[in-house]
Amino acid sequence: GGRERRVLIEARPSRPNAELGAAFLCADLGIALEPRPDHASYMASWLEVLRSDKRFIVSAAAHAQRACDFLHALQSAAGVGTSPLGDEAAAA
Repeated sequence: GGRERRVLIEARPSRPNAELGAAFLCADLGIALEPRPDHASYMASWLEVLRSDKRFIVSAAAHAQRACDFLHALQSAAGVGTSPLGDEAAAA
């Protein structure tokens, strides 16, 4: 029920954010994600939460995007490019 869902969300609130953030950063950096055997079972563990709260994935994605934006800002402040091919390729 609702209480179990709330406990599940409170117990693991940052995992989807971290997983989505990692996917976003890999996409930004041109790094291919390789599926692992445990990915399917891990995602299955989140299906109940995703089915019961339609806004959960949107909220998790928004948090993940803010984290990615923060990391990109740190890169910019440090003078590090975000393209694996260098700043010239990113500007092209």
